[in-house]
Amino acid sequence: MDHLSGMDASFLHLETPEMPMHVGSLMVLDLPEGHAGDFYEDVKRHVARRLHLATVFQRKLALMPFELANPVWVDDEDLDIDHHIRHIIMPRPGTPDQLERLVARLHSPLLDRSRPLWELAVIEGLASGQVAVYSKVHHAAIDGQAGVALATALLDTEAVPRVIKPPRPRRRTNRYQLGVAELAGAALSNTVRQYVKLVKALPAVARAARTVLLPLNEETGKRKFTLPRSLRLAPKTPINVAITNQRSFATRSLPLSELKQMAKASGTSLNDVVLAICAGALRRYLAEYDCRPPKPLVAGVPVSLRAKDNTDLNNQVSFILVGLATDIADPVERLMAIHASAAAGKKVSGEVKGAIPTDFPSFGAPWLMSGLASLYGRSRLADSLPPMANVIISNVPGPQFPLYLAGARIATYAPVSIPAHGMALNITVQSYNGVLEFGLTACRRALPDIGDLADYLMDAAQDLGRRLAQRPALPLAEAPAPIEAATVTAVTSSRKRKRAAAPRRTASA
Repeated sequence: MDHLSGMDASFLHLETPEMPMHVGSLMVLDLPEGHAGDFYEDVKRHVARRLHLATVFQRKLALMPFELANPVWVDDEDLDIDHHIRHIIMPRPGTPDQLERLVARLHSPLLDRSRPLWELAVIEGLASGQVAVYSKVHHAAIDGQAGVALATALLDTEAVPRVIKPPRPRRRTNRYQLGVAELAGAALSNTVRQYVKLVKALPAVARAARTVLLPLNEETGKRKFTLPRSLRLAPKTPINVAITNQRSFATRSLPLSELKQMAKASGTSLNDVVLAICAGALRRYLAEYDCRPPKPLVAGVPVSLRAKDNTDLNNQVSFILVGLATDIADPVERLMAIHASAAAGKKVSGEVKGAIPTDFPSFGAPWLMSGLASLYGRSRLADSLPPMANVIISNVPGPQFPLYLAGARIATYAPVSIPAHGMALNITVQSYNGVLEFGLTACRRALPDIGDLADYLMDAAQDLGRRLAQRPALPLAEAPAPIEAATVTAVTSSRKRKRAAAPRRTASA
């Protein structure tokens, strides 16, 4: 059996029907020329041959007695692949809007905890003639970087799938679940091990706390108590409410090269440019609801704790809070303010990174954490309490070359993620094959018109690129060309939007 770390298990304990803790992706694929087979069956055969390449495909949870400790992963000897891979045919005409609404519905329900925590849906009927594949995996099993490693096992770099050596036969135990005594013994031994690790980590944790609470003043050389950014509250907005279990989803694309050019021209990073684009779109979207908070919005930004080349399928992540400077009208000045805020957050994160535990004692915690999470959501305290952050914005680096699934080329590869109570919007971006894919996942009650916000991202990118090109201090050769909208037209009402038939909506120069 394999014990869940304290961080992995937290995603299980904090999950409620209103706040499912799975992450996913939406791939739109170009079928091979002349394809006349059944692509759903192709995908089933393809995945079945590769189940042994990633443990997440074949392991399920075994719960501890009375939920006194974290569950463990055990092998599922009776995996039903027809349950995990499903076939959906969209109704006509099969527009991108319809696909986004379908993905939102598929992303709403909880995964079945009695089975391995993953699902795929092969979606046909798109007007473009393409095929879509939606996937979701519980966050207890993977984080963003581990998801890339999982995709590596499933996908290929060439149209002809690589030959995979079949797994060795495994001895069957013919047990659906482990015995109570066996689970209790494993929980006790793991708890002891976790306490030993915690005691060994205490000196590093104490040094990290000193760094955060008593930062060194470089001018005076003295330390002075400073309230961390994480303890300061963000402004209240219409998207900072308790959420329901219903989702809305939208995806857009931007050329990665042009965003990198903006970062180079402004002396910032790609992450800063992404945050600035999101800030501009949110500023415009909230203004339509007469929400213009005097304090800047705050983004919760995941930061990986992984060592280089670490591809373990678990969670190794922390958060920093970055001010989005939405109180600044000029997009270039806003970008520079975001750059300064992100740099400060990264500096602190770098100083304490090694001391942040990813595994910690949890004896007695599961039922308590689950109860508190349920109480917080159903009491709707998030409707009245000021949030720590307004929005979650995450950037996951991906491959910069074409990938293939069961012989079909992946045209777009957009992330689908997790909104939370008090933060009803999650914007996750993933780079793929020269394009930055934006995936906006939200509570449908809080953001029913999420397509408008997605359109405003495109407008914000164009505006930022145009303003950077107009800066007199920049040589013409270095100034980024303004991004021109190719197939997206931003309008003020979602009821009046007109969409192109192709599922890929991108802006390019």
